Amino acid sequence: MAALPCSKTKPFRSISLPVRSHPTTQRVEEVLNKLNGLETSVAPTAETICNMFLELGVLQNCMDNLLNSTQTLQILSQHQHAKWFEELLEKSVRILDVCGTTRELVSQYKENVRALESSLRRRKGDSTSEAGIATFTTFSKKIKKDAKRLVLALKQVDCETLTSAFLEADQETIAVIRALREANAVCILIFQMLLSFLSVPLLKPKQPKWSFVSKLIHNGRTESEGLENSTILEAQLETFEAQLDSIEKGLEGTFRSLIRSRSSLLNVLSC
Repeated sequence: MAALPCSKTKPFRSISLPVRSHPTTQRVEEVLNKLNGLETSVAPTAETICNMFLELGVLQNCMDNLLNSTQTLQILSQHQHAKWFEELLEKSVRILDVCGTTRELVSQYKENVRALESSLRRRKGDSTSEAGIATFTTFSKKIKKDAKRLVLALKQVDCETLTSAFLEADQETIAVIRALREANAVCILIFQMLLSFLSVPLLKPKQPKWSFVSKLIHNGRTESEGLENSTILEAQLETFEAQLDSIEKGLEGTFRSLIRSRSSLLNVLSC
């Protein structure tokens, strides 16, 4: 099965800040440019995704500083009843929901990888490994379906624009709106890349190494060859588990940052 296509992968956009904008928005632009250098149009790797989460952490720290600055609070409080501000609040909670669901998917994936590893280690000529394979295959189909659903949800969020804001705001306000919008765009694109990565089946029915494991279960004459190749497969599973662990940590940090950002936006309503 092929990977889910990322939504037409596009470069992170420059936010074209006015000269006198808040200094943090210029730092945001620098981080966006760095993320642009990490972006890939081919199937994303675990390493690329982890690197993007690291830079996303830097970006979100910048956004925390921006949202908690006196200047930004004054700007946003003046527009808290504007349609574009309501749209930002709505988008923040939807991205937060997708992040939380994606984090749960990664956690489930780790659990299933560990279960398969345990199944392979316990094999003693019985049906334990075969049952483990069947369970993991069923899970792979489920995660592909869930990933596709989340990608569609992200596409809907990404299609929403804040064009109305640029018809009624001054330059300083526009700079803040653009920074917020681009930070959201980064999150959406990284989540899409991660979901595409997760949707690629780890075990392919026609994969030579996997066919050896099947032979090991059904044909004792291939036991030596099957053991050797299934050991290689176990090593691959351990590597993949470590990759999922790193991705999960990146998602946890992102989830916490998204909560902080939403709290900062909500605080504007009390100003």
